Amino acid sequence: MPAKKTAAKKAPAKKVAKPAPKRKTGRPTSYKPEYDDMAYKFCLLGATDAKLAVLLSVNEDTIHEWKKVHPSFSESITRGKEVADAEIAASLFHRAKGYSHPEDDIRSAGAEIVITPTIKHYPPDTQAASLWLRNRQPALWRDKIDHEHSGKNGGKIEHEVTMTPSEAYRAILGG
Repeated sequence: MPAKKTAAKKAPAKKVAKPAPKRKTGRPTSYKPEYDDMAYKFCLLGATDAKLAVLLSVNEDTIHEWKKVHPSFSESITRGKEVADAEIAASLFHRAKGYSHPEDDIRSAGAEIVITPTIKHYPPDTQAASLWLRNRQPALWRDKIDHEHSGKNGGKIEHEVTMTPSEAYRAILGG
């Protein structure tokens, strides 16, 4: 009698577990899309992230988190700060170098009002120029002076101990 062929048993198929859907943890965000425009306008007025946090009644860490999670919010802040900084820098530059602009001089001559066009001149402002240069070229214009301490002929500072700690203690106490 011929030998019976037995079929090899197949291992049962393993069930692959589907990953559980990610659940949001923590409290829901208080971010609102209208904060983008508010942040832009506040930054135009010079608001820092800390001031934005106060204005929006949140912690400063929340502002940093919103900037990561909401690109439009981050972009609004960046845009507002860049515009404000550029306008202030331009004003400081004009103030530092001096400038002129047209101005009308308005006076009354009897019953008549006389308008005379003039040119108003503003001389350069040394404080503005100093601030500009210290910030633009700090290596050349900074106020800080580096002092180096050294011994004779630029060598190491040397000191000599003339008494032991117990001798110093007795000298201080007078005995």
